[in-house]
Amino acid sequence: QVQLVESGGGLVQPGGSLRLSCAASGNIISINNMGWYRQAPGKERDLVARITGGGSTNYADSVQGRFTISRDNAKNTVYLQMNSLRPEDTAVYYCNAEVTYKEAGYRKYLEVWGQGTPVAVSS
Repeated sequence: QVQLVESGGGLVQPGGSLRLSCAASGNIISINNMGWYRQAPGKERDLVARITGGGSTNYADSVQGRFTISRDNAKNTVYLQMNSLRPEDTAVYYCNAEVTYKEAGYRKYLEVWGQGTPVAVSS
């Protein structure tokens, strides 16, 4: 079984910064794309940022230049550095990963979601 565990959310004032972390655990062979999504109350879950296994990144227009996604392949962990936070960034942030893992001697593939970590930007 593969799990993603997020941490780092919380309450921050406008203009402040937060760093989210998401660690994958289990019998992992490799992880391809990893990403962060967010869902505000009453809205759909949207992509915030994504990073490939080779380190290429893409961002939602609304966070370009303010957020930075990175990963540590040795730790199976992805990060989201969020700067210049705005009230409209308030949402639950979810980690996502495309994982190849081993189970009962077989090689399997799974797209996994974390449980979500809340971020609130307010004065």
